[in-house]
Amino acid sequence: MKHSLKIVKIGGHILDDSKAKKEFLTQFAAIDGLKLLVHGGGKSATALSKKMQLDVQIVGGRRITDAQTLEAITMVYAGKINTSIVAMLQGLNCNAVGCSGADANSIQSVKRPVSDVDYGFVGDIQKVNSKYISLLINAGLTPVFSAITHNNKGQLLNTNADTIAASIAKSLADVFDITLFYCFEKTGVLEDKNDDNSVIKIIDRVKYKDLVKSGVVSDGMLPKLQNCFDALENQVSKVCIGQPSMLSDHSNNYTTLTL
Repeated sequence: MKHSLKIVKIGGHILDDSKAKKEFLTQFAAIDGLKLLVHGGGKSATALSKKMQLDVQIVGGRRITDAQTLEAITMVYAGKINTSIVAMLQGLNCNAVGCSGADANSIQSVKRPVSDVDYGFVGDIQKVNSKYISLLINAGLTPVFSAITHNNKGQLLNTNADTIAASIAKSLADVFDITLFYCFEKTGVLEDKNDDNSVIKIIDRVKYKDLVKSGVVSDGMLPKLQNCFDALENQVSKVCIGQPSMLSDHSNNYTTLTL
């Protein structure tokens, strides 16, 4: 029988709010059993880039990562944010350990090929070292992954944190019974984006296609939901989207994805 593992990806808007960040980490630390956390960078990377007088370029909601921007986000993601989260979790009696994809070759990527847009040093995940990550978890540690991977040739790469969470979940699904949580500031996938009470509780493939066609699901939610379905198709048991309150067993106001 597989042990249960909860993999949680935390959104940048929550990390940007010190009160919300503390509340989230308190809820995360209180999760019974095995767990793993993945985070992005929120607005901190943009703020540092501006301090360094770097041009912040966003195309289609995605950051262009040139060499100087990569230096800035590595400092923020794998440095300031990651170590801060680990320290706060340690203070909550959660034995966390900070990780990037370069550590023990845990997440290997390739630089995204240039098409219509050159995204620069952005990584598309090729391989996850599930053996190493399992060793950490089975040793009683809680891995905390930043959104930095590498190409196994000495080059760091900026990588989408939603994709990292889904990729880790898929790689560990043979070993653990996995529930994947995407936590952000909204209560879930909303029928009306201006009404937090319009949560769509269950979304399957058919419902997803209808929501895309009607325009309810668009922009940044499209790749997020695609990551969710990709995980479910690769033995991940359950995927949920909503506010951190869903991490407790007392909340049912969130979206669950099913095949």
